[in-house]
Amino acid sequence: MDLDAVAEWSRYVVVVAVLGYLAAWLAYCAEAGIHSRRRRNVTTTVPERELVGVTSPAADAPGSADVPAEAPAGPGDAELQERADRLGGIGRGLFGLATLVLAVGVVMRGLGTERAPWANMYEFSITGALVASIVFLALARTVVGRVVAVWAVLLIFVTVGLAATFLYVPPGPLQPALQSYWLVVHVGCAVLAFGLFTVGAVVSALQIVSERAADRGRTSGFGASLPDSGALDRLAYRLTAIAFPIWTFGPLILGAIWAEVSWGRYWGWDPKEVWALITWLAYAAYLHARATAGWKGSKASVVALIGYATVLFSYFGVNILFDGLHSYGGVG
Repeated sequence: MDLDAVAEWSRYVVVVAVLGYLAAWLAYCAEAGIHSRRRRNVTTTVPERELVGVTSPAADAPGSADVPAEAPAGPGDAELQERADRLGGIGRGLFGLATLVLAVGVVMRGLGTERAPWANMYEFSITGALVASIVFLALARTVVGRVVAVWAVLLIFVTVGLAATFLYVPPGPLQPALQSYWLVVHVGCAVLAFGLFTVGAVVSALQIVSERAADRGRTSGFGASLPDSGALDRLAYRLTAIAFPIWTFGPLILGAIWAEVSWGRYWGWDPKEVWALITWLAYAAYLHARATAGWKGSKASVVALIGYATVLFSYFGVNILFDGLHSYGGVG
């Protein structure tokens, strides 16, 4: 079998995954729309004074912060809930199928090129999106996962869609600097951390919305539909706490060792090196603020989102705007 053809055909498999993510997103949107309709029904059938402070039966139980408030049942509520559950199940099924198809596309690219499939922006994008998809699949059956699914799938859909169109690079031989086993561990760690940081950024953004809705006493609208802000805050922290040592070990420590092997120095202030360090400092500030200053909630989430902004600039901005020793990561 022609390996170049396998690598080329992987693009079409990735396109099928894009369509799968789009279908999953539409199903999740329909589910969210039904839940929004249920909340409107409650708002119109229950006096406002009775809505204030409405919680689930276990709202005061220990550890119940992860459980969103359940509104009182309204006319046709059971039917709407059944429809929402069905659409949510369809969304999860399509999301799982799209993730499987994307995994096949990533593996085909790796087999066709006979190397790790993350040597350029196209490959990095599809592999990072695969990591993010797997993380979200693990969360899909949790309360938090069901609520944030709409935004998670949308972000993954956009990432893979951009990869299959604007960022696509035909399969070809690696530049000499990348022909090393260091590509697997150094860039592999960066891909894994990127996927985890992406999931954490989505959760952090929704945490800010949830906290502001609670502070303003809103009982309807998008913010009121989100899980408790404390639950989102804890999840974002856990994801970042996992991704941060991976980023430290891969892009920074192993990157420095690989630089010394390839170029005879551990650090050369290359743009990619500088922005990898900036990302590390931003997330270190986030973890330090939580551990020592007790920052939680929206203050910590803002710092986490600043950290993710540096990740995106390191990925897109540095690769496209700057010339350096890492310019092989760009488009084309």
